[in-house]
Amino acid sequence: MTSQSSARIPSVVIDGEHLTIEDVHLVSRKYAPVSISPDAHERVKLSRQILQKFLDIGKPIYGVNTGFGALANVRISKEKLKELQRNIILSHSAGIGNYLSEDIVRAMILIRANALAKGLSGVRPVVIEKLLELLNKKITPAVPEIGSVGASGDLAPLSHIAMVLIGEGKILKDGKDIPFVPSSYDFVPIQLEEKEGLSLINGTQFMAAHLALIVRDLERLMKIATLIAASSVDVLLGTPSAFDERIQLARPHPGQIKIAQMLRDFLKGSELRESHKNCSKVQDAYTLRTIPQVYGAVFDTIEWVKGVVEREINSATDNPLVFEDEIISGGNFHGEPLALCADFLAIALTSMGNMIERRIDRLVNPKVNEGLPPFLAGGEEGLNSGYMIWQYTAAALCNENKVLSHPASADSIPTSAYQEDHVSMGATAVRKLRKVFDNLVSLVSIEAMLVSVALDSRRPLNSSCIIEEFYGKIKIKLSEDKYFGDNFNKVKQVILEEVFS
Repeated sequence: MTSQSSARIPSVVIDGEHLTIEDVHLVSRKYAPVSISPDAHERVKLSRQILQKFLDIGKPIYGVNTGFGALANVRISKEKLKELQRNIILSHSAGIGNYLSEDIVRAMILIRANALAKGLSGVRPVVIEKLLELLNKKITPAVPEIGSVGASGDLAPLSHIAMVLIGEGKILKDGKDIPFVPSSYDFVPIQLEEKEGLSLINGTQFMAAHLALIVRDLERLMKIATLIAASSVDVLLGTPSAFDERIQLARPHPGQIKIAQMLRDFLKGSELRESHKNCSKVQDAYTLRTIPQVYGAVFDTIEWVKGVVEREINSATDNPLVFEDEIISGGNFHGEPLALCADFLAIALTSMGNMIERRIDRLVNPKVNEGLPPFLAGGEEGLNSGYMIWQYTAAALCNENKVLSHPASADSIPTSAYQEDHVSMGATAVRKLRKVFDNLVSLVSIEAMLVSVALDSRRPLNSSCIIEEFYGKIKIKLSEDKYFGDNFNKVKQVILEEVFS
């Protein structure tokens, strides 16, 4: 939950219950300050007291006074319980590959802190305070992206974060990984007590952080992508009649209704539309006519995933959980809900990208782009190829997305000597999804670039005021052949600024 501070960026107060996706964005990317609410602080203290009571009577508690995973039946002596918590952090930091971006790592820290703030984990309040100190002092652990199977928690990536809490590991600085020197940041490492190491790494925050940021960005991208799709319809002399509200209400999927409304709003008042309103064409190709049905289904998928993610970032996902009169081992660390979301969303975005590529082809294809220059090339025909090869690039992006949309969650490889004999592979699912999302942004950018050129070739006629305002930020005109990559980068930057604002 957010509270307005004196600065422009609102502060975020976590309580384990009300964290929003926008909060995750503000903290991870805008460096909003974070604190824990007084009520949550008291719940956490009480949870620790309950755990201590069970420890005092010598009750065996998984991961507190026993080994981990397949070693759960091994009792650990009282004098080695704190060493056990340090050991799990060091031994489980087994990640490899490229480091995660700073915003993903900061999102992981925030969501982990919020999960602990629910007061069901048995950690001391100082553990949460130290996590928040990392955020507020802009200390970003270096977290490799490969190593989690999305069950028993995102153990490896979360361990790399926990290493920094205890004064070990590496951090990211100026795009490079360097050894963490706590004194350089006025940071005092924490000495972990019983259960605290396990509670820091036993959760779904790698998956949840990816999904929270991607869903947040997709909500903004969908509006831009729909505006660009509407502009394609306009420059290709399509008809908006298929977006009529009565058609959508006859099949009342919320996303379809929403997208059709957006399309009608974006196209309202277009001179291009008026110029061919009474032509003999009966109906358009599917990539123009069925945007509400396809984009609407994607919109509904995003909304479904958003609901799952909002629940997840306010959930206790470690094990065991500490209740008033009992400590219970369960499976809230299992990433299946998030794995299925990521796979479903990757499939949805891949389908949307396929539709975009077909419109890209229509914009450059002289067989169907009525009245537009072949391949949107200026100058002498044949001597100039125009944007011909950008359709190839779009096809390559779509092909990659099709490969990446194979569901990771359809797989499961047992771990920890069969103790963990079904895993979600959700970490792989969100890593794939991130790439699919990046490819979709590129596809949207290519379409926007081509529409800008097509709009210029349709002058003196204008599109709607909303469309013209957007393309006024781009201003790419019909021209003879040159290196068009600069045009693409310009368009993509405009779109990214809209998405990440």
